[in-house]
Amino acid sequence: MIRQYELVEAVKAYDPHADEDLLNRAYIFAMKAHGTQERASGDLYFTHPLEVAGILVGMRLDVATIVTALLHDTVEDTVATLDEIETLFGKEISFLVDGVTKLSQIEFQSDKTKQAENFRKLLIAMSSDIRVLLIKLADRLHNMRTLHFVESETKRLRIAQETMEIYAPLAERIGLHAVKDELQNLAFAQLHPDAYESIVARLTFLREQGADFLAPIVDELKQTLEESGIKAFVAGREKMPCSIWRKMKQKNITFEQLSDIIAFRVVVDTIPDCYRALGVIHSTYPVVPGRFKDYISTPKQNNYQSIHTAVIGPNQYRIEIQIRTKEMDEVSELGVAAHWQYKQGVAHDGYQYRWLRGLLDILDNAEGPEEFLEHTKLEMFQDQVFCFTPKGDLITLPRGATAIDFAYAVHSNIGDHCTSVRINGRMMPLRTELENGDQVEIITSKNQHPSPTWERFVVTGKARACIRRFVRQRMHQQFVDSGKTMLQKSFRQEHLDFDEKSLEKAIEPFGVKSTEDVYAYLGEGLKTTTELIRLLYPEHKAAPRTKGDLFKPEPPKKTKEDSFAISGLIPEMPVHFAGCCHPVPGDHIVGIVMTGKGVTIHTSTCKTLDRFMDTPERWIDVNWNEDSQDIEHHAARISMVIVHQPGSIAAITTNIARQNANIINLRFKNRTPEFYEISIDLDVKDLDHLKNIIAALRMSSRVISVERE
Repeated sequence: MIRQYELVEAVKAYDPHADEDLLNRAYIFAMKAHGTQERASGDLYFTHPLEVAGILVGMRLDVATIVTALLHDTVEDTVATLDEIETLFGKEISFLVDGVTKLSQIEFQSDKTKQAENFRKLLIAMSSDIRVLLIKLADRLHNMRTLHFVESETKRLRIAQETMEIYAPLAERIGLHAVKDELQNLAFAQLHPDAYESIVARLTFLREQGADFLAPIVDELKQTLEESGIKAFVAGREKMPCSIWRKMKQKNITFEQLSDIIAFRVVVDTIPDCYRALGVIHSTYPVVPGRFKDYISTPKQNNYQSIHTAVIGPNQYRIEIQIRTKEMDEVSELGVAAHWQYKQGVAHDGYQYRWLRGLLDILDNAEGPEEFLEHTKLEMFQDQVFCFTPKGDLITLPRGATAIDFAYAVHSNIGDHCTSVRINGRMMPLRTELENGDQVEIITSKNQHPSPTWERFVVTGKARACIRRFVRQRMHQQFVDSGKTMLQKSFRQEHLDFDEKSLEKAIEPFGVKSTEDVYAYLGEGLKTTTELIRLLYPEHKAAPRTKGDLFKPEPPKKTKEDSFAISGLIPEMPVHFAGCCHPVPGDHIVGIVMTGKGVTIHTSTCKTLDRFMDTPERWIDVNWNEDSQDIEHHAARISMVIVHQPGSIAAITTNIARQNANIINLRFKNRTPEFYEISIDLDVKDLDHLKNIIAALRMSSRVISVERE
């Protein structure tokens, strides 16, 4: 355990003006507050905040952060109060302690809703002051170092899974690579103990067998650079077991097939020296194709900068080399902490806040905490591509991102209204996957809206959240309108007076928040109008219904906006044509409200309608709109028996083509030596068009019979 004077001296070593009295008072206050409390390891509890403070001292953070680390558990675990903290240590430290305490009050649970809700609180807290996250990460790191003392295996696995899914990616996002590596490795040891022990054993064996492996390579690289006039610090570092295991899984290879277990770091003075060193290494050793990455010209979102390359190095070893300046090396280890400015009284609003703002955008658009957690995991786990706007602004996206992801990354409004895209000057589909260096120009229109199909191929959490939000809002309104229409119709059929105010009685029984939600439940099919009427009028007896009562076509109510083929529907209500009867214009039709899918259109003679006799509220009177400007063809299906002779199929398809119809699908249902029985799906304009096709086919000598299915 670090002693009081050692902690103070460690802080003053990098900050000579540190408030020594404040540190001493915090140390003593925390030690007295925790008293004789013990951890699972049997150590005094005070060792935990002290170790957390020590981790943050290693990052050279300001005094306020170190003091908060010492005090971060006092409000939650002792009799100390927040007011007492503010009186003794000031508002800034009280604010930070409060932020960390609120996060700790609800531990992440196996319940995903609770886990997601707490993660949401974490993001909100650190958006106000990112030091909250730094303290929380240090807190989690020390807890992971002592996790093996926790007796409950279930609890250990839960904490390890949280660490792998939440804290390690967060550490990476703010550039704390050393913290990220250790968190992942400690979690990996708990989640996959057999794999961890196997990899550690193999690494130990390699170390013992090749004790002189690292030193000769380091010496040769250093000498090679010095001979070219480049002064460099060269070091080799073994990759973590978790990193090795992930690479084995990703590439589907064995441990013996891995050739870059050791990564070598070349640290030089300036950026030009980085590229000079790269040139010397590439001209001296054969380059491994496809392993070069320049993160100096295009830094990662956490401001990580380095040149990565792989070569066949000394003694024919395949090695990975990272080339960077001293400042870049510091950033790679300390991330946001390396650029800390709070001690000068300036809140840092640079690179590390860009991704945070992106996560907060997702928070605004997500429907609930679980959806938010799903999208933010997408944001944190994926590799990156670097693309540019026409003005040259850099946009960083996950690997596999499309033009739609790019549009949403620029601005939510751009994504919501994008219609097309130019990639490197060429018009391309919106679903095109972007490559490093692409210049992307998004073309928008105020009349364009997100399509639900976009969600199938976007990869960023922000794009998916925005698309779902729009679809959710539009569908909700459609369900509200549909539910209102269905309810009014049911009231008329039951000879009841419709009173919207009476619906308030259904709010609590239905478990909703407003009468609008009651309508939405009805429109979506989650509740029926029969259930609602029984609830509102328990003494009312429903009149018996017949199919004739349910389907009574009415003249369509024409509006200036009615340009769709079907009239009698709520505007923009999702519509599907039934595959069981394939209705076409000219057929008598009826609409059936389907749960979560909008309205399905059937012919009035369709046998499927018998299944909906007990739910009359789901029937909608619809008609084909004779004034529709819709020129879309509709699918119709016919069944044919034709003579089994050469040229029969050709004759049939030619006959159909002469009727200006197109074959969508053709399927053989049965074959005999004499006959074919086939089913054909056709694109037709209306019922008359279909009848003409059937009549023309019946005239053929090769056709035995043809009927509409």
